[in-house]
Amino acid sequence: MKIAVLGAGGWGTTLAILLYRNGHKVTLWEYNLEYANTLDEYRENFYYLPKIKIPKEIKITNDLEFAIYNKNILLITTPTQFIRNNLKSLKSYKFKNEIIVSAAKGIENESLLLVSDMILDIFNYSKKEKIVSLSGPSHAEEVSRRIPTAVVSASINHKTAQLVQKVFSNNYFRVYSSSDLKGTEIGGALKNVMAIAAGIAVGAELGDNTKAALMTRGINEIMKLGLILKAKRETFFGLSGIGDLIVTCSSPYSRNRYVGEQIGSGKKLSAILKEMKMVAEGVATTKSAYELSKKYKVEMPIVEEVYAILFEDRNPHQATKNLMQRNLKPETG
Repeated sequence: MKIAVLGAGGWGTTLAILLYRNGHKVTLWEYNLEYANTLDEYRENFYYLPKIKIPKEIKITNDLEFAIYNKNILLITTPTQFIRNNLKSLKSYKFKNEIIVSAAKGIENESLLLVSDMILDIFNYSKKEKIVSLSGPSHAEEVSRRIPTAVVSASINHKTAQLVQKVFSNNYFRVYSSSDLKGTEIGGALKNVMAIAAGIAVGAELGDNTKAALMTRGINEIMKLGLILKAKRETFFGLSGIGDLIVTCSSPYSRNRYVGEQIGSGKKLSAILKEMKMVAEGVATTKSAYELSKKYKVEMPIVEEVYAILFEDRNPHQATKNLMQRNLKPETG
């Protein structure tokens, strides 16, 4: 297949190489012209994926229309909050039967849209059955080194999900299919918020008990919002739910956990973000999750406390007390 990968960060570069290894013709788009030229010349993503060589057969370009022209699949890997601005020039593009795959994990702040709905909005794209979410526990640092990984391809059209499943699967990257597009996206987005919470617990030296409680109650909060938004309960116990939550809360590669750790140890959010090269999707998603919880009147105490820590300067220890001293209730509540 002819595939355009939109976004040359660590994940975009990793998936471009994976797709090339799977026998597909790949074009990698980078929004920054100077860096696109650097990638093309040196065939290495120094910022995001050092020491992993990019095959010379992968075309690298800064020209977005050239990148997507006459492709079978468009793979979006840019951070969620950048997607609209980066791709707005495609509003008038005449789509045919392209499949659009999102590997982004977030919820847009202003609109509170999931990425699949944002794609429909940005592109005036009417074929939701051609949109797929690719999600699950999958750090680029490991996939790029061919470490065995399993993810989910989700679409409202199961044949579309299965096609993407076949395109991406190989002997180190196993893809399962799902028809729960919404649940897959919600799990992938909100686990980043919970990873910030877990990181705060680590940074504040609150212990493994605290981290385990946050992860367990976190998936409960994610599922409660997901069910309100008509997702399927079982999705949250799968790879794009608890699977992604576990790896993002536990892995040293997790940018969201890193942000939490730094905050828990006393640093300010603005200083942390200023020194980071990569985007921690969970920071912006915390705002969206908080707004969605208010909009749909869903009780999400962990989201509420993470929001207060990030944007209202609440002390992590006070936030922990707030969570621990809530009214007693059944575990299923």
